[in-house]
Order: sequence, then C-alpha cells, then structure tokens
Amino acid sequence: MAVSAEGKRAHGLGATRRRVLIGAGLTGLFPASVLTASPAAAQSATRPAFQGDSRPLVWHDEPRPLPEVEFSAVDGTEVRWSTFTGRVVVLNLWATWCAPCVKEMPALLRLSRALGRDALVLPLSQDRAGLSVVEPFYTSRGLTDLGVWLDPRSRVARALGVRGLPTTLLIDRQGREVARLEGAAEWDSPAAIAAIRAV
Repeated sequence: MAVSAEGKRAHGLGATRRRVLIGAGLTGLFPASVLTASPAAAQSATRPAFQGDSRPLVWHDEPRPLPEVEFSAVDGTEVRWSTFTGRVVVLNLWATWCAPCVKEMPALLRLSRALGRDALVLPLSQDRAGLSVVEPFYTSRGLTDLGVWLDPRSRVARALGVRGLPTTLLIDRQGREVARLEGAAEWDSPAAIAAIRAV
C-alpha cells in the first residue's frame, strides 16, 4: 500500500518522538557515576601531587589488594602484609647495586624519622646475596635506624609487577596499594610527606 507524503512526515515525526523518549528512559537507567566522573577518580585527582626525579607519584583510582607473598625480616622471620595492617607503609624496593636506590636511601632515613609512628618506611632489598651485602651497606652509610627487609628471590617485585628499581609503593592501613612511584625521589621533601600523610 502506498504511503502519502503527509503520512511519511507523520511517521517520521512519530519515530523521532519515540527515539527521544527511549533515550530519556535509558538515561535514567545509568547511575550518576557512569555519566560523570566516578568518586574514586575525583578523589584521586585531589590527592597531593609529588614529582620524583624522573616520574610523578601515580595515585590509583581504586586501592589495589596486595598479592599474597612473603619476604624476610633481618632475623630470617617470614613476613606477610597482614603484619602491618593498621599502619601506613612506604614500601621501597631497592638494591645495593642500583645507583638511584643508593642515592635516595638517606632521604628514606630522614623520612622515617620525620614520620615517626605515623607510617612505616620499609626498604625491601632485592639483593640476591641478602643480608651479607645489605648489613655492611647500612653500617657504612649510617642507615642502621632503618629496618632491614630482604627479598633475595625478588618474589615481591614479580608479584607486584615492578618494572625497575627503585620503585616505591604507598600502602594504606587496610594493606592495599594506593599509589606508586617509579624511580628515585626526595622522599623527605614536604610534598612527599604530605602525600604519605594523605593515605
């Protein structure tokens, strides 16, 4: 059956009206977080900025659970992340053969003293020789106030997807990674301390 020009126009207007109504209905199906920036993303954007020697501290949109992997304390005791639940942790993966790591160690010591009990600075050595090289390194550079933590098989680094040394993670009181910085940094600077205290 043929359709007149007027009929075609009426049909077109009706289809347009239906599309508008359907579009309005679909809009109501989506939460505001889909239509606008998510609260997590907005919170990430307002976190204190901190620039390392070559790269910035990157805040994650959502906290990331840490993988179940163990490392060693200075006395050989196996340590789990749950050991530190309730404390903010500054986890620094480093090695004695890594020049940028060696450069930032004094700043980590000063950071530890500045934070006191507010947060734990945890330098985790990736040296394969373990304590036999880390202990004299600490002694020769006056770092004995820093704790000694060992991961000679780099199990933690692999589990965390670390791409190079040094790499530093900020871990919240629930044991989740909230930020990461690749490369060396002035960790005792006011900007760094402000970032850590924001965790």
